[in-house]
Amino acid sequence: MLLAYGWGTLMVGTSDDGAVAQFTGGVVELMNRMWWGLAIGVLFVGILGTVPRDLVMALLGRQAGLGGMFRATLAGVLLDLCSHGILAVGMRLYERGASVGQVMAFLLASPWNSLSLTLILIALIGLGWTLLFIVLSLVIGITTGLLFDGFVRRGTLPQNPHRDLEGEAVPLRQQLRDYRRSLQFSFAGTGRLLVDGVRGSKVVIRWALFGLLLAAAIRGLVPADIYGNWFGASVVGLWLTLAAATIIEVCSEGATPIAADLLNRANAPGNAFTFLMAGVSTDYTEIMSIRDTSGSWRLALFLPLLTVPQVMILGYLLNQFA
Repeated sequence: MLLAYGWGTLMVGTSDDGAVAQFTGGVVELMNRMWWGLAIGVLFVGILGTVPRDLVMALLGRQAGLGGMFRATLAGVLLDLCSHGILAVGMRLYERGASVGQVMAFLLASPWNSLSLTLILIALIGLGWTLLFIVLSLVIGITTGLLFDGFVRRGTLPQNPHRDLEGEAVPLRQQLRDYRRSLQFSFAGTGRLLVDGVRGSKVVIRWALFGLLLAAAIRGLVPADIYGNWFGASVVGLWLTLAAATIIEVCSEGATPIAADLLNRANAPGNAFTFLMAGVSTDYTEIMSIRDTSGSWRLALFLPLLTVPQVMILGYLLNQFA
């Protein structure tokens, strides 16, 4: 990784456009896009580690149902992080006792809904399409979260072992006041927070770097203009888009301009939405992180199983009625 990044940095501005140059250049570009999301994710993980489990559960809502799912989905939208940063925070929420459905809804609240990327998407495809994509992603997040919790209640999927209901009767306002009084700022405390954040993010960082290398390798082999030529507003184009989003590990910053190109150049809004959402629901970084954190392959694989059909149906409808 370090060798490829160093070589790619040295080759910036040269005329070499061979496969190796494309690979190392991809490593540099993706790392430069991803590092801040990972860094902020580490910071949030460290901060969440200081928050009592009861307070986390009070904020997300202890009762199963639409209200708690909406809170978790809204939290995913409000956090201004890329897909890898949001994943690190999501895994910490699981460890702090959020329900399985809330964690999935949080992750599926689509990192490109963050403020910075939303503004970029508005500039690329317009306000109307951006708002429609956001609303549809929220619907998928809430629906999928409710389905996950339903399967947990039926025993099809394992319950979050970190989830408990102790202290449920303590009012949220009192918990916030007690937590605020417990905070003591110091250089030593900040250092411990960052160390805890790094430790809690190891799983995500490992798989994110693996995905970065794979994405850079594909960039060296696949011409950029293939998206506009092959991924049109057809059933075949929609399936090819799903395959590309599944194979190509790209952070939300990288997915946004590609999705905009699918809408503007290929005139395929459904493909654009599918690329954005499938990049989250079929992301092997996400799947492996869920597997490593929960210890359950079934829990991890149910993410694409429940979300991909929803994404494909909405993508098809967008292409037909746009």
